[in-house]
Formats: sequence, structure tokens, C-alpha cells
Amino acid sequence: MKLPPFQQLVDEHRVDLYRFCVATAGSAAADDVFQESWVAALRAYPKLRRADNLRAWLFRIAQNKTVDLYRARARRPVPVEHLPERPNPPRADGEPELWAAVHALPPKQRTAVFCRAVLGMPYAELAVLLDSSEEAARRNVFEGLNRLREEWTR
Repeated sequence: MKLPPFQQLVDEHRVDLYRFCVATAGSAAADDVFQESWVAALRAYPKLRRADNLRAWLFRIAQNKTVDLYRARARRPVPVEHLPERPNPPRADGEPELWAAVHALPPKQRTAVFCRAVLGMPYAELAVLLDSSEEAARRNVFEGLNRLREEWTR
């Protein structure tokens, strides 16, 4: 099996992977998740056994790094007795209510909706990313979009 040079992989997928990181981890943490994803991919690249779907492999790494981020946040202690309420800061990526609704989706639905609606990822590739069947990937997109429609039309 012949793998393409790693730089070629970076050049082909960095824009979409960064957009995925922003959508799943939020704009504040996207840079860290993006960087950690590429470092993990670089470390694993020489040991890779199959090169048939490198894009889905990269997105899976980014998804795992996002999950790691959320788990780490949940374990952090809160140093104050009462947290003050704070409004959601306005985002540069437009439609903050929509992105807040996307972030509120369950992880698989959030990933499925973003990859399908924003990146136009085929269902077969999305199924590899989600580690599910193609039918389950379709269902995650369907359920996620339905939840967003319900939220958005309220």
C-alpha cells in the first residue's frame, strides 16, 4: 500500500477539517482540536494499514479529539461558589442561534449534520467516520436536521 505524502494530505483536507473542528468543538477550542488532530494523524500515519479513505480517518481523529476536549472540560473544577450568568458571545461565523442549536445536538448527530450539510460528505464516507452503517449515518443526519428545524422554528 502506497500512502501519499503527509503534506499532500494536509493540503487536501485542512480547510474542511478546520471547519469541522469549529462546528464540533466551537470557535474558541477549534484551533487546539485542529492542531491535536494533525499531530495525532502524523504520529499514526506511518503505521496506517489502509489508505482507502484518509479523509474519514482524519475526521474520525478530529471527532475523537473533540470528545476528549468535552470530557476534559467536564472534569475541570469550578473555582467559584456561584457561576455568574453570561450571555453567549456573538460569533464571527454568523447565525449564533443556529450554531448554538448545532452544538446542542448529540455528538453523532452534530457530526453527521455538519459533514453532510456543510461539507457535502457522502453517506458512505460519513458511515466510516461515525463507525456505523450507511443507514445509521442517514438516520443521524435526518434526526439532527429535524431537531434543528424544531429549534429554529420555535
